[in-house]
Amino acid sequence: MAVSKLEITSIRPFADGATFGNTGAYRQIDGLAHFAVDPDHPANGVITDLKLAPRDGDGLVHCVADFCILQPETPARGRHRILFDVVNRGNPTALTNLNSAGQRLGAGNGFLMRYGYTVVWCGWQYDVPPNTPGLVGVTVPEALNADGGPISGRISFAFQPHRVIYDHALADRGHRPHPVRNGGNGSGPDTDAELTVREHQDGPPQVIPREKWAFARRDGDSVLPDDCHIYLESGFQPGKVYEVTYTTEGAAVVGMGLLTPRDLVSFLRYGTAEEGNPCAGDIQYAYAFGRSQSGGFLRRFLYSALTQDEAARPVFEGLIPLVAGSGRGEMNQRFGQPSTPPRASAGRIFPFHDTLQTDPDTGRVDGLLARLDAAGKTPKVFLTNTSAEYWSGHASLIHTTPDGAADLPPGDSVRIYHYAGTQHGPGRLTLYDVDVREGPRPQQLDNSVDYRPLLRAALVNLDRWVVYGMTPPPSRHPRRADGTAVPAEQTESTFRAIPGVNFPEHLKQVYRLDFGPEAHNGELSQLPPVVGEPYPNLVPAVDGDGNEVVGIRLPDVSVPVATNAGWNLRHPDSGGPGQIMPQIGSNIPFPATRADREAAGDPRASIEERYLSREDYLAQVREAAQALVDQKYMLFEDLPTVAEQAAERYDALSAQKAAVPAATDD
Repeated sequence: MAVSKLEITSIRPFADGATFGNTGAYRQIDGLAHFAVDPDHPANGVITDLKLAPRDGDGLVHCVADFCILQPETPARGRHRILFDVVNRGNPTALTNLNSAGQRLGAGNGFLMRYGYTVVWCGWQYDVPPNTPGLVGVTVPEALNADGGPISGRISFAFQPHRVIYDHALADRGHRPHPVRNGGNGSGPDTDAELTVREHQDGPPQVIPREKWAFARRDGDSVLPDDCHIYLESGFQPGKVYEVTYTTEGAAVVGMGLLTPRDLVSFLRYGTAEEGNPCAGDIQYAYAFGRSQSGGFLRRFLYSALTQDEAARPVFEGLIPLVAGSGRGEMNQRFGQPSTPPRASAGRIFPFHDTLQTDPDTGRVDGLLARLDAAGKTPKVFLTNTSAEYWSGHASLIHTTPDGAADLPPGDSVRIYHYAGTQHGPGRLTLYDVDVREGPRPQQLDNSVDYRPLLRAALVNLDRWVVYGMTPPPSRHPRRADGTAVPAEQTESTFRAIPGVNFPEHLKQVYRLDFGPEAHNGELSQLPPVVGEPYPNLVPAVDGDGNEVVGIRLPDVSVPVATNAGWNLRHPDSGGPGQIMPQIGSNIPFPATRADREAAGDPRASIEERYLSREDYLAQVREAAQALVDQKYMLFEDLPTVAEQAAERYDALSAQKAAVPAATDD
């Protein structure tokens, strides 16, 4: 058993002792999980640099991770299933996404508790921001050279500021940076560091002269050498993309984080009470959920065939990677940056589809589930994406050939779901031009479509498929064959016809990247990579209003009061106004009245022209929502929630005029 000890530090009531339906009350168990992994075991052979880590007297490699368990106080009243939530940058997300909770450990609507799930978190990311309370992380060893010394190598880091700044950490959003070797400012090989700037993510790079910047940070009026920061004398400009390539020293075994979920959940399923297992004898099935970065983690986890433990016993029977697009993240490579910002990344290289494909550039045959399929151990998988992943994450690559010319059906154990007209995170209605996020300001209001009712149905469908063999609803996503997967440019005239709406000047691209022959195994020998041609980027087709005609369409999209898009543009105040904002979609309200429409020259019919009354609108909403329930894409219990949200949108948008800002032309 790879878990050597489960160190419990606290047990307390969850949600102040609230009870949840027939399940009753829950308790929260926090602590540290200690792991001892055999680097020579075939089940661990996929982990990059694991064999280079220090071993104990028994030849095992150790790491320690934070964990948290929400467990029914009376396990016999639970569902006997684990939902493992892959933390995002150390943050739990399952309760905010599946329970619609307002805080990461809030009970919300109690969905997971009412359904009796044991919810589990465990640290996997070695570089989460240090000294930050509440984050769930892991401490892993460093790989060493044969002489016992630290490993050095090339690395790149990119960032895009939204205001003028003069220094930036060599890491994303406060994460642990990879320091430049020997300070990077003296003589020797470290002077080959290079800083480039691009007008946008895929623009041509321009080299910034070495004498204009340094590995340093500002401290008041002083500039101090700092091996974890970069300083530019003239300032980093908003909207531009900067990338620094340099030599670092010290290589954490990043991929050990892939083993902690596998081994902790295996212990909770198969460990005994005598071994300190608080779930002993209770768990029959386990599912994994991961959103965004964590969805990429699950795609990497699947690609690495880690859904079985060292004893070849099932650990996860089902997985839901959410909003991962076609990426797999840098979760298993030397000098990996799991929270990678926008740049050419080995986390976005072939393969993309779940079944076997041939890479037209290299001739290599591979697939996301190739190892699992070959072993006959493939779990059930729901690949779920929003519209934002089509505009920014190349989600179309998960269901087309690499050249984008034809559709590819998923394997028998996979469903692909596109949540139409949505942004990366669940939306909420906001009708004010106030930017409260730490990041760039958008030109349009944020997308307001809340897709969480679809997530709850997905988990129920996954469970029924695994346990009872009940076939889930079919995949629903854009397709080449019926013309619903189209080049983004094909939608331009529709969006530009809407007053105050600009169209992206620079569409997001994923390029063919050559990091060396073993990049798929986490060993990058070519940095920067050789950049080839871009892959085709297909997005969902839209109707005359700019709303998508394909995917699982909530009433916000099928009975609309606004245009709901999966993209938004950076505001001129944040620089780069022609660029797509990562993850953020748009809500562009319809004119309230015919007079408003005519005054604005808006081609979209007004709300009063579409619906006879508020009651007529809500009747259509209920009919559309019931159709989703009948098709099993939504649960009956969510009908009131969807109707209430629709009423809120109708009331706000049919009454408002000047509250919605017009975009600034770029």
